[in-house]
Amino acid sequence: MAALGAKLRTVDGGRVAFWCPGCGGPHLITVSRDADPDGPCWGFDGDGDCPTFTPSILVRTGHFVEPNGGHCDRSGDPDWPCDCICCHSFVTKGRILFLQDCTHHLAGQTVDLPDFPIGGYRDD
Repeated sequence: MAALGAKLRTVDGGRVAFWCPGCGGPHLITVSRDADPDGPCWGFDGDGDCPTFTPSILVRTGHFVEPNGGHCDRSGDPDWPCDCICCHSFVTKGRILFLQDCTHHLAGQTVDLPDFPIGGYRDD
């Protein structure tokens, strides 16, 4: 893994990672069809400091992953025994627009994409 500007890291398999301030961790997306010709692939403008990805980026874990129905009953309870996440965003010109279906505190907000922290990924 290598730095691609201040905001991104390149990852094996034609992917890049950016730091999500809503989830408090990295999101990885495939930006090269060469890596997985049959899998999803996002458009990427190549800018490691003010990136744009198209289309939107949807990250789901736990109960939000189909076929589980896309719903979690955690309802903000910190003692709920799962770590279910829905993070849906557009990254445009170095800013993240978090859509309303996000389950974190930045839902509905637009913020600057943070610098990728040193040690923020297992290979840093």
